[in-house]
Amino acid sequence: MTTRELFRIDGVPAYQNKMFDSAADARGCPLGDVVLVQDRASGLVFNAAYDPDKLRYDETYQNEQGFSPAFQKHMDEVLDKIDRHFRGDRILEVGCGKGGFLDLMRQRGHDASGIDPAYEGDAPYIHKQHFDASLGLRADAIVLRHVLEHIPDPQQFLRAIAAANGGSGRIYIEVPCLDWIMRKRAWFDVFYEHVNYFRLPDFLRLFTTVHEAGHLFGGQYLYAVAELASLRDAAQGSAPEAVAFPDDFLRELHRHGAASPAAHRAIWGAAAKGVMFSHHLAAQGIALDFAIDINPAKQGKFLAGTGLPVLSPAQGLARLQDGDDVFVMNSNYIAEIRALGGDRLNYIPVDGQ
Repeated sequence: MTTRELFRIDGVPAYQNKMFDSAADARGCPLGDVVLVQDRASGLVFNAAYDPDKLRYDETYQNEQGFSPAFQKHMDEVLDKIDRHFRGDRILEVGCGKGGFLDLMRQRGHDASGIDPAYEGDAPYIHKQHFDASLGLRADAIVLRHVLEHIPDPQQFLRAIAAANGGSGRIYIEVPCLDWIMRKRAWFDVFYEHVNYFRLPDFLRLFTTVHEAGHLFGGQYLYAVAELASLRDAAQGSAPEAVAFPDDFLRELHRHGAASPAAHRAIWGAAAKGVMFSHHLAAQGIALDFAIDINPAKQGKFLAGTGLPVLSPAQGLARLQDGDDVFVMNSNYIAEIRALGGDRLNYIPVDGQ
């Protein structure tokens, strides 16, 4: 494999969605390096320094976003696509997390089951383990939402899913969009848990039959609905376009680290963006006070790397004074955040939207 380096940053928290019970444990989170490279043959972009042994996905991994009305709207849009393409099919969601989206599919009448080692409940239709072809799980349709970016060899993983499914069926794939990350200079969206970074043309090279593909969630995500039987090596597709990674990718980091007269500085969003944002600001000597998150499973816990405490919206807003800075990790949520906090705070969307 011949690659070229695009971007490098060393010593970042290996976990972004694992929650810790104490600040000390959170600050003791293992670190890893990110060295983004592009494979010249396939066009795929990945972290060449990724070590899967640094990560363990279990019940402490909390990436459920369904508590937000804005994200619920996004899930409704995805469900509409599932309805259109998979109605009447037996569906298997690989990497179903806590089962939130899976339950929504079932509420819409779909015959859906799932598999994920981070599942915490006791639903008989969810297997609490990693996907493995030997399990004999087959379906007419596969749902793969925000999983493929975590897999060290995504092409081999897709081949394993196709083989386990008898080489047939359709698949819905959803992942973050690298083009959006680069365009927005979203440095906080490059982190260790994500070993792969995809562009829409990648899926057109991976599959010869793509029924639908595009962008979601304000351009932050991309998706594709494809035939598993049409899976091929991406290097066999059209010649990949070289990624033009911006030289000024970290420009917004320095702007957000500038001095502020605010008495308190908080972040809203205790997920991957929040972990990376707080980590990079701490590296510049910029202290944040706490994080706010709507997810009850994160409240009372601590962020990987910095050990910032995670508060509920009510707790966080009670501590903030008029004019304090609130860094909003995802501007898709800013309307609902402003509705909770009112106009007395200085809301700063870090993705520039």
